[in-house]
This record gives sequence, C-alpha cells and structure tokens, in this order.
Amino acid sequence: MPDQSPPALGSDKAHPMRFSGLALAGLYLAMCLVPLLLTFGRSVARLDAWERAGAALGMVALVATAIQFVTSGRFEAVSGRLGIDKIMALHKVAAWWVLIAIVLHPLAYVLPTWVDDPARGAERLTAYLTVPHYRSGVVALVALLVLVLTSILRDRLPWRYETWRAAHLVLGLVAVGGGVHHAVTTGRFSAMGPVHGFWWAAGLSVVAVMAVLYGWRWAMLHRHPWRLTKVTKLADRMWELDIQPSTNSPTPGYSAGQFVWMTEGKRRFPLFDHPFSIADSPARPGLSLIIKEAGDFTGGIGSLAPGTAIGIDGPYGEFTLDQHPGDAVVLLAGGVGIAPIMGILRDLVARRDPRPVRLAYAAGVPANFACLPEIKAAVQALDLKVMLVSEEDANGWGGLLGRLSHDRLRDLIDGLDPQRMVALICGPGPMVTATSDALLDLGVSMNKIVYERFDYAGGASRQDRRRARHFLAIGAGLAALVAVFALVS
Repeated sequence: MPDQSPPALGSDKAHPMRFSGLALAGLYLAMCLVPLLLTFGRSVARLDAWERAGAALGMVALVATAIQFVTSGRFEAVSGRLGIDKIMALHKVAAWWVLIAIVLHPLAYVLPTWVDDPARGAERLTAYLTVPHYRSGVVALVALLVLVLTSILRDRLPWRYETWRAAHLVLGLVAVGGGVHHAVTTGRFSAMGPVHGFWWAAGLSVVAVMAVLYGWRWAMLHRHPWRLTKVTKLADRMWELDIQPSTNSPTPGYSAGQFVWMTEGKRRFPLFDHPFSIADSPARPGLSLIIKEAGDFTGGIGSLAPGTAIGIDGPYGEFTLDQHPGDAVVLLAGGVGIAPIMGILRDLVARRDPRPVRLAYAAGVPANFACLPEIKAAVQALDLKVMLVSEEDANGWGGLLGRLSHDRLRDLIDGLDPQRMVALICGPGPMVTATSDALLDLGVSMNKIVYERFDYAGGASRQDRRRARHFLAIGAGLAALVAVFALVS
C-alpha cells in the first residue's frame, strides 16, 4: 500500500537538481576517468606498466582533489541527496585515497629502476623530490600531507575553528594549484593536447567554486541580510535565536529539519559561518535556531543584541520527512540535537499531522532539557507520546534515568509497525550509533533510519559500516581505472 503521509509544508518548493547516491558515485568515477581517456592517441615515449600506473595515479588523484571542493556540504545538488553526514564521510575518506595515490605516484615511476638497481632507484626518487623541475608536484604533496594531518589533529591543535578552516582551504588550493602546474609542465601525457586543456579546465573549475563560495555568496550575505529579533534562554547554555529577513530580503523555502550556515555582524563572510539546524516550521515567518554554547563562535551566542545583522546561507540537508516518508514518525534527540527535532515537531503541530509520533529526548542532566512546555503542549495537537531520559538525577526530576536503551526504544515504538515507520535521530556520536543499531534490531529498515550527529566519537553504526563499504567500492573502482590504464599499451 502506498504511503499516505502528507507532505511537509514548504515541500512543494522547487528543489535544486539532485542526484542519487549511485548516480553520484558513477559521476565521480567518470570524472576521474576523463583524463585517462583523453590520453589515448597521444604520442609519448614508451612506458612500462608501472610507469603508466604512476601517471594514472597522479591524474586520478588530481581530479579527486579538485572534486573535494564540491564535497564540503555547501552544494545542494551534492549534499542535498546524500545528507551532510554521508557527504562529509565521503569527503574524509576521499582525502585518504587522494593522499595514498599522490604518495604512490612517484614511487610507481621508480619501482622498475629500484628492482633492477636499488641505488639508482633511490637516486631517481631523490631527483623527483629535489630537482626544481618537479618542485610544484612536491609542494602539492606536502600541502596534502599537512592538510590531512591537521584534519586528523584538529581537536588537539590550539587553533580557533576559523583558523583551521582557513588553513584547510589554503592548503587545498595549494595542492590543486601545484598539482595542475606539475601536470601541465612535467606530465608525459599532459604537455599538450586535450589532457593539457582538461587540467586548465579543472583548475578554472576550482577557481569558479571559490568565486561562488567566497565571492557571490559573500555578496548575497550583505545584499540580503537578516536581523536578530530575539534571543531566548531555553536551558543551561542553550539559546533560541529568532531571525527575520530584512526588508526586500527573500525568505528561502525550506523543509523542517534542514540546516543553514549562519554568521553575524561584521563577520558575514563564508569563512566565518557555522552550520545550525533550523528549529522551526516553514509555516512561521523567519527562522528559529537553537544553539548551545560549545566553542569559540557559540560561546557568546546568548549575548548577541537584537538587531544584529545575520548572514544566512541555505537551506541544506535531507534530514526531513518529505525526503523520508513513513506511516509513523519516531524522533530521537540527544542534547542540542533537539534543534532539528523541534523543527520537525513544530511543523507536525502546524499541520495537525494525523500520524503517530513518538519522541524520545535524552540529556546529561535535567537542566539541559529545552522546550519541555512546548513538547508537552504538542500532545494536545498530535498522536504524540514522549519519553524523557536524563543520565543524572536532580531535585524535582521525575523522568527516566540512564540512557536510551534497547528496551526503552522497544517501549517507545510499541504498537507501531517497524517496517512502516521512519526514524530521525540527531545528537552526539555515541547516542546516534547506539540508537541506530538498536532500531535495526527492533526491525526498522535501514533506509528508514536517518541521522545527523554533531561529533564522530563513539565508533561506527552498522549503517556507517555499510556506507564505508560503498566508499571502498568507489576506491576500488579508482584502483581498477589505474590498473586498466597501466595494462593497456
């Protein structure tokens, strides 16, 4: 029987073009294949299989590096279909195979020499790394090494987030710029002809992406500002911002559960923005953001003055009911993960949605719960059952203690058909992975469990591991492209 759930308000807006996950994977491999295909018919000195592999590794890695600029969660056509969790996971995994390919690139060239004469092979490798003719390629390699290392150590570095982000951007541009220069000046297949032109096109594409992200979007943040109208304290270090568009600023259509990139005041520049979930229904004018003080940017969020200019870029994401319909709705929130969950709940209330709705909300201590009066009032408008769980007790707390365990989730969805429901989860990594796996054990379909998390601690869920296998398949596809190119004379 087809799903009878009504669409979310605002879901009839014109969505940007989106691709399925399979189509995006195919497009990724096709883009990496282009320079290899363009080499056919080129007259170059005869190379053995290992040297051809080295050339292919360099070309595939350079294309993949350029693609990294559009897998950063800022392009709806890419991240809208996959969701921020998936696209950022791909971004991180792809950085590793790019780095591996770049490291193997010169090694494959010298391997035949090394096998015949190790001393001469070492001498040849040293030349690749020190001779000025190859210097731009070495610069690109070092930039990638530093980029990946600083990404791994980001939480340990004494840098503000914006400093790390700026360094990440500069290192990425150096890697692409050095790689393109190295390809067109030393590449055996790239000196002239269609491959040469392709690298110029790839470099200009990255420039165009930068122009959109840090030029056009910067202009839009100032041409169409929003204004902060009210700041309300909801819980310990948790605030709700009511933001309204200024006169003549268009209000973007969005679906409940999506997120925007927000910055404020004179810092309305994309390098300084941060992602926050929309805690609102499209039925209400403006936007509401629920933000917890947790870092450099958010530390002073409660002291922002009404009237402050706000920059809004978005909406983004697929953490929505119109993208994931079901006959019943299960909402699971941990900590500040209540933000998108409240947006979805408020939208369900605004539409008087007839479906069964189950809400479980977990926090560390009772003082951290937000919006409890509003959640209680929602019971009057919806077929809603609520479960509140605090890890620690406090005076006056009459709710459950502990965590959202397997048994509690079973109680929460009792009477619902697990195969016909959709579950949306938002919270810290350990809570997300635990509840996702528990719902699978309770019979909920994996494609009906949707989550976003605000950290990646707590290991991987079964859904994460399936996703990792898909990413490994893409990596295997890239390796196959290199192998075929190396073996075809």
